[in-house]
Amino acid sequence: MKSEGLTWPALIPGTLIRRYKRFLADVKLESGEVVTAHCPNSGTMKECCDPGNPVYLSYHDNPKRKLKYTWELIRMSTSLVGVNTLVPNRLVFKSVDQGRVKELRGYDTVNREPRVGSHSRLDLLLKKGENDACYVEIKNCTLVKDGIACFPDAVTSRGLKHLVELQNLVSSGYRCVMFYLIQRTDAKIFRPADHIDPAYGKELRRAVNHGVEIMAYDVRINLERICLNNKIPYDLQAAKSQQR
Repeated sequence: MKSEGLTWPALIPGTLIRRYKRFLADVKLESGEVVTAHCPNSGTMKECCDPGNPVYLSYHDNPKRKLKYTWELIRMSTSLVGVNTLVPNRLVFKSVDQGRVKELRGYDTVNREPRVGSHSRLDLLLKKGENDACYVEIKNCTLVKDGIACFPDAVTSRGLKHLVELQNLVSSGYRCVMFYLIQRTDAKIFRPADHIDPAYGKELRRAVNHGVEIMAYDVRINLERICLNNKIPYDLQAAKSQQR
């Protein structure tokens, strides 16, 4: 069988000094050198960007790159956390393609970035035969507090648009899934972040009522690789009830 999960590139340890302008992070390496790394995450990174915490960078000697380092991981008190938002799409695609997500087994093909309409794309399209299709939109989740994983960590008009697109596809007869990949190990339950983006939470509830499925998974993560782990229950009723 093919190897499970994704292998990290060679990681360089350091200490986070600060993260700023969303896409920049100053890091002190073990040698004492201070470098500026690319932060591949457009969110606020609440609960996973505390200065002074250990971080791990990858190095890319590409002459076209202005910043040679990329911030990949941070070690928080309760979990190692993956911060690179490119990882969830790659990890979920590989896991689905290998049949490691039981709810998404049985399809013949798994295609990336299918076009929806004339101006938009979603993350995955699973197909079986001519008419059986499932669209999957993947979101990266790093905000976890007191065991509660939340998305989004910043107001997201793009995420809102994806929820509307999925509902339109359900109305056209397709199966649709919102897949939240929690890049850490300390989540017990998933909830929409109503305190950050109430419009997103409202639309997510509307989407579920219209037939869009929710899947939230955490990961197994260490300094060598990251793998899909367990399905996490979700709660759309602000702790009044739980759904799976």
